[in-house]
Amino acid sequence: MNPADLGLPVDVPSTALFTDQYELTMLQAALRAGTADRRSVFEVFTRRLPEGRRFGVVAGTGRVLDAVENFRFEPAVLEFLREQRVVDEPTLEWLADYRFRGNIFGYPEGEVYFPGSPILRVEGTFAEAVLLETVVLSVLNHDSAVAAAASRMALAAGGRPLIEMGARRTHELAAVASSRAAYVGGFSSTSDLAAGFRYGIPTVGTSAHAFTLLHDTEHDAFTAQVDSLGRGTTLLVDTYDVTEAVRLAVEVAGPELGAVRIDSGDLLLVAHRVRQQLDALGAHRTRIVVTSDLDEYAIASLAAAPVDAYGVGTQLVTGSGHPTCSMVYKLVARAGSAAPDAPLEPVAKKSLGAKTSVGGRKWAARRRGADGVATAEVVGSGEIPAELGERQLIVPLVTKGEIVGRESLEAVRERHVAARAGLPMSAMQLSRGEPVLPTEYL
Repeated sequence: MNPADLGLPVDVPSTALFTDQYELTMLQAALRAGTADRRSVFEVFTRRLPEGRRFGVVAGTGRVLDAVENFRFEPAVLEFLREQRVVDEPTLEWLADYRFRGNIFGYPEGEVYFPGSPILRVEGTFAEAVLLETVVLSVLNHDSAVAAAASRMALAAGGRPLIEMGARRTHELAAVASSRAAYVGGFSSTSDLAAGFRYGIPTVGTSAHAFTLLHDTEHDAFTAQVDSLGRGTTLLVDTYDVTEAVRLAVEVAGPELGAVRIDSGDLLLVAHRVRQQLDALGAHRTRIVVTSDLDEYAIASLAAAPVDAYGVGTQLVTGSGHPTCSMVYKLVARAGSAAPDAPLEPVAKKSLGAKTSVGGRKWAARRRGADGVATAEVVGSGEIPAELGERQLIVPLVTKGEIVGRESLEAVRERHVAARAGLPMSAMQLSRGEPVLPTEYL
């Protein structure tokens, strides 16, 4: 079933107003000046990674494709723009027929990126391409930030499962996007049912402290949960006294108890004590799940603890301190006229300070050593060197307005694991440092 059939807010009928007003006023001025139909190339890139990050993760590409496909100005939207006098009538008439009919190329979702990487390239007329700036950046900046945090947490977890549980810590629609991005970055499940429904991400969940507090005794609460959900359920054991709760949990469920969850206290110490107690009670296969404001550093500190899975919320959906990737959408080439065969001319911002850009329609490739490990991110706008011809990173996503780059989330997850594995070992470090690959411009 398509979620859109139910009218759920996780599918938005039109993304046309997910934009800034100046996109439309630029369109109006360009239409009036006769420059709107000039062929143009916009690129998405970031000038720097968030402080301390060794690599970035491309996430949200699939959502960008959905947004582009649904970017259309329906009658109610046009009437709103008319009433608010955002643009004039000729511009409204132009918008009424808007469909993106250009081409989009980019790094495939799940790939890693570095400063200057041309993560996305949008080609079309100035008019049709400029309108997509805000929605493209909104998706990529958010999802890539969450995926990068998720990837670092997955590295810290060392193969132990990670559960995304941040829905209550962010906007309800951002929660769905965060679940998807976390899944791309290496999380194995989510507590958010909308994300499971929309994207097929495995969902998990059992009970909170409120369920224990509802009952007269902890024994009654555990009994009710086990009777309803079975012995394989996860019992929350830190509402009162952890040691007593673990004893009761095994008494009620037996050694077949699926797991216990710890949500507070010194997790390292408590996990060791709980493991010893479970083993002493014969519950050798009962797993230990820990939650409680975890981030990648807290997860890494528990590497030696007998923890079987982690649940992460706030730090994940806020990018673990970096909720955006500072990606920008810049015009890098445009034709000198609206003639279809007019050649593209490189353009670039040359202002003082750090906000400069590099002109020209770019390609990107990853240089590798003899051992197959990446040594540099190579970006250029001229001819691609022969030795890099088979190592290009950019793939077609939209061709003449038709989506050609959709793929399953499982394929995206596998790509990310492979891309991360191809980086130098220092990429796995959580300590502060420079990007693990330098960016070379040719």
